[in-house]
Formats: sequence, structure tokens, C-alpha cells
Amino acid sequence: MKHVAFAVIGTVSVIALSFLATDLLAVKYESPSYTAEQAAIVAAEEPAVEVVPDAGPDTRPVVQHVPLPEQVKNIYMTSCVAGTPQFRERLIALMDETEVNSVIIDIKDYSGTISFPPKSAAWMPAWQNARCGTADMREFVARLHEKGIYTIGRVTVFQDPFYTAVRPDLAVKRADGVTVWKDNKGLSFIDVAAKDYWDHIIELSKEVYNLGFDEINYDYVRYPSDGPMSDISFPHSAKSPYGSDKPANLEAFFQYLHERMSDESVFAEYRHENTGRASSTPWLSADLFGMTTTNYDDLSIGQVLERAVPYFDFIAPMVYPSHYPNNYLGLGDPNDYPYKIVHHAMQSGVHRLASPTTQVAGFKHTRIGTTTPAVYQKPVYPASKLRTWIQDFDYGGDYDATDVRNQIQASYDAGVMDWMIWAPSNTYTRGALLGPETPYRSAD
Repeated sequence: MKHVAFAVIGTVSVIALSFLATDLLAVKYESPSYTAEQAAIVAAEEPAVEVVPDAGPDTRPVVQHVPLPEQVKNIYMTSCVAGTPQFRERLIALMDETEVNSVIIDIKDYSGTISFPPKSAAWMPAWQNARCGTADMREFVARLHEKGIYTIGRVTVFQDPFYTAVRPDLAVKRADGVTVWKDNKGLSFIDVAAKDYWDHIIELSKEVYNLGFDEINYDYVRYPSDGPMSDISFPHSAKSPYGSDKPANLEAFFQYLHERMSDESVFAEYRHENTGRASSTPWLSADLFGMTTTNYDDLSIGQVLERAVPYFDFIAPMVYPSHYPNNYLGLGDPNDYPYKIVHHAMQSGVHRLASPTTQVAGFKHTRIGTTTPAVYQKPVYPASKLRTWIQDFDYGGDYDATDVRNQIQASYDAGVMDWMIWAPSNTYTRGALLGPETPYRSAD
């Protein structure tokens, strides 16, 4: 029997299918044991055949990715370095010659401007007013991929002096509720509960993934600090369902971000290949202040470890020893004890993720009993959810190859095998890095 192609739609196709069904029945039930009436009864019991129209070839442009490495070993690149070919070539050479297999590149930094020309009209001014960046970001990412380098795009979220000038109605305000608040560096912030801005960030995130980045990292996911905190107000937060509850407002943002970024249709303009995962969506990570692994309060910025973990693939605490107070753990100057600081911080984070209970309330947590203080049941997560931010800059101390390597080893010994090295200068301590394809624990 010849195959029949169906290209006609509407009434004509229905009639054609009816005649075809009758002919097929005549063939199938052509037997003395079947009367016409019996054949009709049997035909009624046959399952319906769904005819799916040919969608035609997928002509969308293709974006090739690099799957998540078994172990992420990452260095940071500013937007200025990304736009300076000679400098970025030096970092590529460093990746070629060492164990480093991943790079995180500034997409949107503290200025609020972005490092590549977007398609989005809403984001174009942030490129046109950028202090640094590169017009060939797509080609640059493709070149990194050719070398097998996993690429992460870093997006500072609520710290955004550029957009607060465009939309001051979304900004954190001074106590008068009118004047835009600024921190000690003169930088302004968007109010965490300003939902219009959430979609603005989603739009940027979509462009970043469609450029070819494999993962999107969100930094400054917090309320502001380090400024005149007695002269500050959060108009959007005050009107939100959670009011002055900073952790809840921040978790609401995390939840929304997760839902939208898990939707494949958001990125459907391109065909994403070689993602190494079941979905055509980016991996997501968030940077948290280092002390979120040891503190249970929100540090006055809304960040609580347990309330961020459910919504990201990876959490990267910034456990730089220089950012801990003097005599932390009774050690005196924390810069003199990089191994102990990092090991304690990351081990605490691992234990908190692995615990089935917590004293922290959260959208994903269920209170157990009526004891005081409250205890909540929570999801359990593996240590692989964590990445360690490593300090390779001389703030508070002189960090040499031993200090940097000791932090990496401290992370391993705490059970966290992925790390990201931060050097604002983008000049990394070569002696702290091992050769390519080095096993996990061959440090020192």
C-alpha cells in the first residue's frame, strides 16, 4: 500500500481522511467472517490516528555550548579586559597552560552598563554608555568554546546607578522617599521589590544565553549596605506583600527568576546545542556574601543561604579572608589564616545544605511542631551545589601563591570541589595553579 502525504488542511483534509479511512477498513476487514456492520463496529473501537503536520526544517540560528565541566576551575575577566584583545589573549593562554577550564566575564558590572551590543532596545543605552566592553562578544565566546572553555556571564543585579538614573522611581530612596540613595562609593541601587526591574533583568539574561554563554551568574542580589543607612527607605519593598521582610522580598525575586529562566520558550529564538543537560536553558548561579555560610540572620542585606539555594544550580559564597573581622574564630588577623577561614566557612555551608532541618523560615520550608525557637523541615542539597570564591588580591594582606593555593585546598577539604578565583586586576598568581587535567586533590 502506498503512503499518502497530507498537505491540505481544513474541510478538504477531513473529507480526504474520511475516504481514506473507509478504503483502509475495506482492506483490513476484507474477510468472509466480517459483515459490513461488524467491520464498522470494529472500526469504531480503533484508536484515532493523530496526523501531525510537518513543521518543516528548524531554521533558527544555532548556538553551540560547552557542557558543565566535572569540576569548575574558574577565573574572572572584567569587561575592560574582554574588550582588550592583547590582555584577554594572556588570560586564554593562562587557561591553556593551567588547570583553569572556565571563565566568568562581566556582562553588567557595578556601573550598570553592559559589555556587548544587545538586540534589546531597552538595554541598548546601557551599551551605548558603557565604559568598557566588546562588540565581538559572540565571536569571543565561540572562540572560548572551541578551546573547551566553559563560559559564565556575570550580571550585577540590584546595584545599578545607570538604570536608577533612567528609572528613579524604581530606586532605593533616602528617608524622604524621593531622593535616590547612594552608598559610600556614590553608587545607587534598585529596590529589590521593584518588579518592573525583574523583567528587565530577565531580558538581559535571555540575551546573554543566546550569545552563547553557558551559565549566568548573578551578583549583588541583595539590599544595599556601606552607606548612610539611617537615611534610607525602600518604597517598593514597603508596598510589597512582605513589607520590611528583606529575606522574603529577596526570595520572591529568586523564585521569579528561577521560574522564568527555566522556561525554554524564553530562549527559543535560537537553537541551543551541546548544553550537556536535558533542557535548553542556562545554568544559574548566585554570589552571596561569605558570612551567609556561618550566619543565620540576613546580615541586614536580605541574604540567607537556605533561602537562595533552591533557586540556583550553584551558590558561590565570597569567602575572601580579608572580608572577615579581626579575631574571627579567635585567629587574629584573618589574612594570616586563609586556609582556616575558607575551610571553616565552606564546611559550615556544606553542613547547612546537607541538613534536613533549619532554624530559618523560607518559602520551601515547613515548620515542625511549635517549639521555640522554630525548627523547619527543608530540602537537602549536596556539596556540589556550592562553589568557593577564592581571594587572589592584596586587600588586607599580601596574598602569594601559597595563600591562594591553600584556599583552594581548604575548599577541597571542606568537600567543595568547584572554585572561582577573583582578582580585580585580572592578573592571577600563576604559581597557585596546577597543570591541565590535574586530579582533584593533588594540590601542594
